[in-house]
Amino acid sequence: QVQLVESGGGLVQAGGSLRLSCAASGRTFSTYTVGWFRQTPGKEREFVARISWSGGNTYYTDSVKGRFTISRDNAKNTVYLQMNSLKPEDTAVYYCAARSSWPGAEYDYWGQGTQVTVSS
Repeated sequence: QVQLVESGGGLVQAGGSLRLSCAASGRTFSTYTVGWFRQTPGKEREFVARISWSGGNTYYTDSVKGRFTISRDNAKNTVYLQMNSLKPEDTAVYYCAARSSWPGAEYDYWGQGTQVTVSS
């Protein structure tokens, strides 16, 4: 079992930065692929970024490439999402999720979410 807790959300002006953290419990966390997703009211949850178990592979949705960076510290059981040059359209509840690193695995573990609000 893995439990995930997000933190670091808040209110920021457009152009500003925030760093989200996803702290995990569970000895096997370092073997999991971790993703960040976001959701706004009335819309489906949207993929933002993911990172492989080793941190060696990362992938981003086009709208955040060059602005967001995902990273992890397995010694601390934590994954980060550094968000720079924030835009009002980045406003959402951000969730981290974890899945097995096997191809095709689903995201089985989800955090409770943290609100990010970007004012114009």
